[in-house]
Amino acid sequence: MLVMGLLGRPDSPSQAEMGGLTLMALGVIPLAAARGLLRQRSWSRGPAIITQLIGLIPAWTLLRASGALIPLGVVLAAVVVTGLVLLVNPTTAQALGIRSRA
Repeated sequence: MLVMGLLGRPDSPSQAEMGGLTLMALGVIPLAAARGLLRQRSWSRGPAIITQLIGLIPAWTLLRASGALIPLGVVLAAVVVTGLVLLVNPTTAQALGIRSRA
């Protein structure tokens, strides 16, 4: 979209450019969160949880589809739920240096 907005002739160049920049940002956020988790940075858990929650949307859509897409939805949902469980696990919080409020 960004390339089309800059080099092509879209109906709305500004909309194509903004859409391309938005998609690039949505691609960078999960990568930054993953890098932060690998380096055990406490800030990375929030973006990682948001990324997993966003992953539930296509999983739900695939589960409501028909035919061969349902198993793909099951796999995606299992991966997303596993990621969420691991991210909210107290051991993960401890490893990231996040203190509990208790």
